[in-house]
Amino acid sequence: MSLEHAILGFLNYKPFSGYDLKKVFDTSVRHFWPADQSQIYRTLARLADRDWVELEIVEQADRPDRKVYHITEAGQEELRGWLAGRLPAGEHRNAGLIQVFFAGQLSDDEILAIFEREAEQVRGILDRYDQVPALAQPYVEMVGSPREAYFWMLTLECGKNQFRTQLEWLESVVERIKNKQIPSM
Repeated sequence: MSLEHAILGFLNYKPFSGYDLKKVFDTSVRHFWPADQSQIYRTLARLADRDWVELEIVEQADRPDRKVYHITEAGQEELRGWLAGRLPAGEHRNAGLIQVFFAGQLSDDEILAIFEREAEQVRGILDRYDQVPALAQPYVEMVGSPREAYFWMLTLECGKNQFRTQLEWLESVVERIKNKQIPSM
């Protein structure tokens, strides 16, 4: 239920519309928890059904009415209980490693292309991660808490370290393939 708790966490800072929540996700936690617009709206409906959020309709003269969600006291209690609990276990499935496991059925050139492409993709992710602090700055200012920002940046640090490790591994595999250090078919 992490999406629910992520939304409660953001609403605990201030009320947001579903559209604004999507923007917040994209500029803060997307590097480890992406959410699309429809997921956010479905989750907001569930949170409202549980009385963890309340919906406020804000009339607008020149646009459709705006739906703004506020966290309730029950939502704050749920968030606090979840935050104080054990860290959820990570997912241990990795579809990419299934491909690697069976990659011996491909030619060296095909395998090399896959690993080079993946290494390039990880480099791009790391480049985007370098932009996150600047993108998150408006939210840091909105919340006004250096303590909150510190923990936000810990998630970024973790992601960067994981992708650096993955890139190091990918580059080492590329070198082994180029140096013909893998058994032939």
